[in-house]
Amino acid sequence: MTDDALFDVSGGSAGPAAPRASGSLADADHLSAPLAVRMRPQSLDDLVGQRQLLAPGAPLRRLIEGDRPEDRDQGRTPPTTDGGVPSLLLWGPPGSGKTTIAAILSRQTNRIFVELSAVTSGVKEVRAVIDTARRELGRTRETVLFVDEVHRFSKSQQDALLPGVENRWVTLVAATTENPYFSVISPLLSRSLLLRLEPLSDDDIRGLIHRALVHERGLGSTVTLAEDAEEHLLRMSGGDARRALTYLEAGAGAAIALGAAEVDLGTLETAVDRAAVRYDRDGDQHYDVASALIKSIRGSDVDASLHYLARMVEAGEDPRFVARRLVILASEDVGMADPTALGVAVAAHQAAQFVGLPEAAINLAHAVIHLALAPKSNAVVKAIGAALDDVRSGRIGSVPAHLRDAHYSSAKKLGHGASYSYAHDDRRGIVAQQYAPDVVAGRTYYEPTGRGAEKAYGERLERIRRILAGDE
Repeated sequence: MTDDALFDVSGGSAGPAAPRASGSLADADHLSAPLAVRMRPQSLDDLVGQRQLLAPGAPLRRLIEGDRPEDRDQGRTPPTTDGGVPSLLLWGPPGSGKTTIAAILSRQTNRIFVELSAVTSGVKEVRAVIDTARRELGRTRETVLFVDEVHRFSKSQQDALLPGVENRWVTLVAATTENPYFSVISPLLSRSLLLRLEPLSDDDIRGLIHRALVHERGLGSTVTLAEDAEEHLLRMSGGDARRALTYLEAGAGAAIALGAAEVDLGTLETAVDRAAVRYDRDGDQHYDVASALIKSIRGSDVDASLHYLARMVEAGEDPRFVARRLVILASEDVGMADPTALGVAVAAHQAAQFVGLPEAAINLAHAVIHLALAPKSNAVVKAIGAALDDVRSGRIGSVPAHLRDAHYSSAKKLGHGASYSYAHDDRRGIVAQQYAPDVVAGRTYYEPTGRGAEKAYGERLERIRRILAGDE
């Protein structure tokens, strides 16, 4: 795709107005377009899922329906007297409807619609769009700027969007699959309304499949889909509408090439080169396989652990769900026996969000292998459990006076911090003084095992407790 295809702005103030839509969304409705593109909803009411964003008066609905061409044609004043609709950040996994929402915007709004791709556009292109939007605003025409994959924009490129967003020369609609709190600059985030899109449910995907099979813009009833093939398609989609329709199109093409009227499981598997995995993500096996993964890692069977991980990946399990379980396990079942385990698990979680499937399977496997081979200890979870039990049973007590905040006025008169001993002044870095409230003084929560690195921590802890007790 050329840069010219990504946006279209007039060359000067006297030039022609920018078109209502430009870029890939503007030229997507043709017979050879992919099935996922041809089946994009034409209106908000056709949008599948995301009910939380479509309620009457919601910002997304106001943006799309608040300036409809028919309102302008019939002289009605659109409901924008509330100061207008803020710029929007659409955050959600692939195939959840971000680009579809942009496509609906390009069709239904009377505003100028301009599309930029963060993959190929730079600061120059962003400024050109904003400059043109300012000129059009003077002619009472507002501009909606859609930026796909905004997380790929550098800081300077995102900075270039700020004047247009802050002054509402443009209404920005930016889409991202990554956490915007990490990938979008704070000034742009604070000036936009963040809308979280959820993965589509199996029922949502099923409805899309059935519609695509019979709709004239879809497969037009040229083939049917066997029940077991449909279930396999749902498993493979993983809540991604685009993936589901792409696989359906591949299966339908294979069936038609064979002269078959039905897409059966074998044809679908061959078309997408993926074996069926007997796994119901919403049923008992979802919990059974997840439980087996955790227990296999806890039991240090690395091969069984990798088997269950592979089953979850192939079944279309959300990689973030797997990663969250690994983060918990790192502290619950490994803990201080291998203090690096938590860092590896957290890194795998971040990598899964950043990379996505299929490559994220490698990052998850890295963490699974590390955790399975690590020495095991549940001392951390037992320690916090014992401490919580004491607190919940009322063993709280007052903070010792020498540990209280002594920085505010009159604190010294109350004796706060008066007898506090600074640990760094002691040659050992540890001072014998009371830290716990009287009610729990002398209680021990953390009891390290003798496994892995925790053995050395246990030896150090034993000496520390002697020093704190004044016995050394």
